[in-house]
Amino acid sequence: MSIKLTPIDSVDNISKEDFVNNYLNPRKPLIIRKATESWPALQKWTFEYIKETVGDQTVPLYDSSKADPSKAINASATEMKFGDYIDLIQKQPTDLRIFLFDPIKHAPKLLDDYRSPSDLMGGFLDKYPNMFFGGAGSVTFLHYDIDLAHIFHTHFNGRKHVMLFDQKWTERLYCIPFATYALEDYDIENPDFTKFPALDGIEGQEAFLEHGDTLFMPTGYWHWMKYLTGSFSISLRAWDKSWAIKAKSLYNLTVQRKFDNMMKARFKKDYMDWKENLAIKRAHNALATGKP
Repeated sequence: MSIKLTPIDSVDNISKEDFVNNYLNPRKPLIIRKATESWPALQKWTFEYIKETVGDQTVPLYDSSKADPSKAINASATEMKFGDYIDLIQKQPTDLRIFLFDPIKHAPKLLDDYRSPSDLMGGFLDKYPNMFFGGAGSVTFLHYDIDLAHIFHTHFNGRKHVMLFDQKWTERLYCIPFATYALEDYDIENPDFTKFPALDGIEGQEAFLEHGDTLFMPTGYWHWMKYLTGSFSISLRAWDKSWAIKAKSLYNLTVQRKFDNMMKARFKKDYMDWKENLAIKRAHNALATGKP
């Protein structure tokens, strides 16, 4: 019994034509090793530089504990001065992560240090893209992004283990209803197939990102990430051309998220228990019927 993982395609550089035809249009992941060669950030963005630039900001931190059913999915576990957190992840392993932080809002000069890959595609969304920081051993739980954007995820100052899964495996991954994340009761690195049999035979892709590597994740791809060393990443997001996907994104961000948060606040554990039981039922039904 196993999850079947194959390497994510990797190139040093790629032309727009090859990227569009072989990865963007077919929605296939890709690692571009030298996409950041022209970025000042490749040399400048050390821990000390980022710390000096944004160190006085207080930031929310997230850990590996299971989500509180009464809180929104992005509720933090604690908070800390950014500079103190950078010191922490350089000294020792920790499961504390910084999620969806916008340091560029506090230090606009960082805008000059990176480049959106507009030579490959258009539609980029954020003037202030999100950054993610993690200590050695910290894990980003299995999920797909609620806005369904294409993501160019570039890693700095360490190593990160990544697993990706196509949307077709959504039910078999025990996707929680009215959400974009999976049941948190299994370890995707070492799943208990007796308890979670729908995971057996799932096909995915994996890679180990190094300093300066850029991972292209197409819209809707499930992703799980583990920081192997204290390190950080920046995500640049771009719209898919499909109006159906844009409409689904808007639905996710408005109707679905508000409904889910309302139900959590009102029914708390009862609602979460119902959702988890439904995720298990759907996963086992998908396995029994041979999906995907």
